[in-house]
Amino acid sequence: MLLTKSVGHFKALLLFVALQLVFLSALAQTDEKSSKQINTIVQLEIQDAIGPATSDYIERSMDKSIESGAYAILITMDTPGGLDTSMRQIIKKIIASPIPVITYVTPGGARAASAGTYILYASHIAAMAPGTNLGAATPVQIIGSDTPLLDKKKPDKADSETESTPPENAMAHKAVNDAVAYIRSLANMHGRNADWAEKAVRDAASLPAEEALKLHVIDLIASDRTDLLNQIDQQTVNIQGREMSLETRNAYVNSISPDWRSELLAVITNPNIAYILMLVGIYGLIFEFSNPGSVVPGTIGGICLLLALYAFQVLPVNYAGIALIILGVALMIAETFVPSIGILGLGGVTAFVIGSVILMDTDAPGFGINIALVGAFALSSAAFFILALGLLVKSRSRPVVTGKEELLGKIGTAMEDFSDMGMVRIHSELWRATTDHALHKNQQVLVKGLNGLTLSVTPLNYQEKD
Repeated sequence: MLLTKSVGHFKALLLFVALQLVFLSALAQTDEKSSKQINTIVQLEIQDAIGPATSDYIERSMDKSIESGAYAILITMDTPGGLDTSMRQIIKKIIASPIPVITYVTPGGARAASAGTYILYASHIAAMAPGTNLGAATPVQIIGSDTPLLDKKKPDKADSETESTPPENAMAHKAVNDAVAYIRSLANMHGRNADWAEKAVRDAASLPAEEALKLHVIDLIASDRTDLLNQIDQQTVNIQGREMSLETRNAYVNSISPDWRSELLAVITNPNIAYILMLVGIYGLIFEFSNPGSVVPGTIGGICLLLALYAFQVLPVNYAGIALIILGVALMIAETFVPSIGILGLGGVTAFVIGSVILMDTDAPGFGINIALVGAFALSSAAFFILALGLLVKSRSRPVVTGKEELLGKIGTAMEDFSDMGMVRIHSELWRATTDHALHKNQQVLVKGLNGLTLSVTPLNYQEKD
């Protein structure tokens, strides 16, 4: 009986231990699974042209991600290029990042052209989706020029020693050489194909994703984000001189879209919008100065002009263009005051159009001013200043037809005999009047002044004798 009880206790103990082991095993598996999911990857996006709004969004989002303890940053990209200054700000942020930055050209049909190619080369992991392409990284300011550096055939050493660079091509040579050195340094930083990178700058070469992978321009091709994170799992990257093995297979991805500040900055820094804001600001202030006390035109004009100046501060603006626009407006205003047979007006329109065309000092895609917009504002400005403002100026020279000033110099009729104060009729209205001369009924009188509601009159014939 005692033996039976002991066996029963032993079995219960074994069952208890077995249950504990199962529980601990399940807990360990849960902990292991949780540990694999604690890595958070922040996903950012670069869409369309790269400008001040893009660089502001990327920089602020990266700072927030690093502060929040993100494991890595994933940038999805589809861009035709953009401004050199904005591109370099993004690249500086990527190079200085203490966590991995993965750039992924997606979806199918997307591209990483011009500035996008530089950003792809600067990233710790460069990936592309099938059907995408990159390249065409020649500085846009020299596209179309006849500089020898853009030719596929390079001069040999003997020729380079005997021939000097033409002065007109000096700036093009500097731009190309600077871009080549920059992209080669980015390529060498991560062990990618530096020779093709130079070709992308000198010859504006482009590559589809498959060939880019074969030439070791990128690290991998991924069909989607999950495939990308699975492929780079356990890969080793160099982060500021230290080797890091990536753990991305079960990472949590947190997408951060551009906030209201980035959206507002994107709208304001659109060259067409900035151009409109500048002109609205100028017109508003001109209307306010021509009609002091209107308040509304001056307020709106001041706000629009300040927003335009802020946009111009971060955009590559040609200040000669701004000067020509202001000169054009001044000449069109002068046309309304000075009889020049249209010469000032025509000169003003010409200066306005030329200034508008050269206002943006870049040929980067997405950062030009629409020619149709320039033409519309040129014609409307000419019509406004030459016709509308001209009519306003002419109206000031017309005689006064209402108010106190309108009565001065008018002729009326005495309604009675009086020599001090009496009644006179002017414009079918009866007025109290004073005089220093004897007046007779129905005698014509001339209004000389007005004191409150009392006129000062003299006999008409007396005035004529004077």
